[in-house]
Amino acid sequence: MDPTVIRRRAGTWFNLIGYQAVWFTVVIGAGHGRPAWGLVAGALFVMSQLAFSRHIVRECGLLGMALLVGMAVDGVPSMLGWWHYASPYPALPPGGAPAWILMLWLSFATTLGRSMAFVRGRPFVAALLGAIGAPMAYLAAAHGWQAVILPASPVPAVLWLGVTWGLALPLLSQMAISPPAIRQS
Repeated sequence: MDPTVIRRRAGTWFNLIGYQAVWFTVVIGAGHGRPAWGLVAGALFVMSQLAFSRHIVRECGLLGMALLVGMAVDGVPSMLGWWHYASPYPALPPGGAPAWILMLWLSFATTLGRSMAFVRGRPFVAALLGAIGAPMAYLAAAHGWQAVILPASPVPAVLWLGVTWGLALPLLSQMAISPPAIRQS
């Protein structure tokens, strides 16, 4: 097998497994009042992904957009009191999305040109995945580790997440650089 193909596949697997490890570290750390764990893990992960990027300027643009989208998707409900975070400080803007959840957005953005590249150019798939997957992840963070404290009736929160992520994922995936297709030998 071509060494380039092996490196690309290894990079995809590293991205997938690395993101999952960051997600658990961030969520468990925040749920236990230690968000610094996740911030460090996420920063190392994002830097490792940028270190191997061939399109660093465009990828930094994607990270910036993910940060803005995360501030809106997670900041608005927090500022309106729709839900609360176990580790709410520091937040951007103050009272909005905490740094640890914004680190999840940055880490997730690195998957869009790697392990989640299959959604690029497929806006319906991206929207469906965002609308279903995001609420499930937030519910897991809420019920498994109490990182997010949802209201007694989480239906409005789940609807917010489904709609906003259903819009955000196609937008962000269009900004991602997909790796070149892997040639099968």
